[in-house]
Amino acid sequence: MHIKPRSVTLAVALLVGLAGLGIYLFRPVPVPVDLAEVRQDLMRQTVDVDGKTRIRDIYEVAAPMTGIALRSPVHVGDRVTAGETVVAVVEPVAPSLLDSRTRSQAEAAVREAEAATDLARARLTQAEVEVAYARTQLDRITALVDRGVASMTQLEDVTQQMRLREAELDTARSSLAMSEGALARARAALIEPDPAGMVVAGECCVRITAPADGVVLDIAQTSERPVAAGTILLSVGDPADLEIVADVLSSDAVRMSEGARAIVERWGGPGALEAVVRAIEPAARTRVSALGIEEQRVDVRLELTSPPEARAGLGEGYSVFLRIVEWEAENVLQVPLSALFRQGEDWVVFVVVDGVASLRPVVIGRRNGQVAEVLSGLASGDAVITHPGDKVADGVAVVDRRSLTDPGAGR
Repeated sequence: MHIKPRSVTLAVALLVGLAGLGIYLFRPVPVPVDLAEVRQDLMRQTVDVDGKTRIRDIYEVAAPMTGIALRSPVHVGDRVTAGETVVAVVEPVAPSLLDSRTRSQAEAAVREAEAATDLARARLTQAEVEVAYARTQLDRITALVDRGVASMTQLEDVTQQMRLREAELDTARSSLAMSEGALARARAALIEPDPAGMVVAGECCVRITAPADGVVLDIAQTSERPVAAGTILLSVGDPADLEIVADVLSSDAVRMSEGARAIVERWGGPGALEAVVRAIEPAARTRVSALGIEEQRVDVRLELTSPPEARAGLGEGYSVFLRIVEWEAENVLQVPLSALFRQGEDWVVFVVVDGVASLRPVVIGRRNGQVAEVLSGLASGDAVITHPGDKVADGVAVVDRRSLTDPGAGR
């Protein structure tokens, strides 16, 4: 039987096509993965914590006496000058009205004080008479002693009597002064407020000036009101003199040091600000977290080193986010934490070489929240798989997920 060459050619072509289709259908499909590059770059370890700004020195102005604080002459935000700007005015309190019982008691006290004064005057008169009589006796005995008629013993007796009468006279005078003072105090209790004689602001009021340069931060109450001595009226401070206070876990605070650099983020303005740790409080306090866990917290005070013009608008009590630098270095070989996983006691990663995943052990050093320092096992430029799934294994073909959606990503 003669076979035509054309039939042979068609048969061979069909077989080749079927073989190619089989190879295509049964070839291993690369696993889509996310890739990251091992690189050398700046690396830092930070303590991330929320903070709050506060003015370093706040001056509180208090009422120096009990009285009426007049309506505030300044408003919150007004700029004041130390010793010049009047920030508060307090006038003395007027006498209060007397009810019938209090008035009766005060009138009885006046009558009692008047009687005591009259008694003191009578005793003073008596003492003056006795002193005059004692002086006469002393003069008479002295003359008799000079003539040799009276003895020295008699002279000493009348001299002592004279001194006693003079002491009684001094006592009577002091008693009269005390009685007159008590009478004046009792009469003062009967003084009632006189609308025609009320205190005039500016003539006898206490005018309080600003204790320091700055702005008015807070006013307790703008309207006129009665106040007791020591009542806080307002506070003054300089918004340019800001510091930051961060509430840090004690376990984080022990790793910090004074002078450490800090990066201030999420403060509301463009870019990040710079700050320096100035003090770490020596004592911690117990606080309960939102999860109900008791924590030991420490206040860390930081000084803003960025110029005031770079932080315009930042004021007292504003919220900020801090990254306090614990350690940092340049040109550190680093790999994303998401590429690392444990295999026994070792750290390993999947490195992609010619489209194939290769399991490789690595030794890592310092870590932060995003990357880890590579001590050995990887080189700069290596491509590693981040978040490897169950389908990724040693020797499995992989493909960059970005190249499936963006053809130019793998070039």
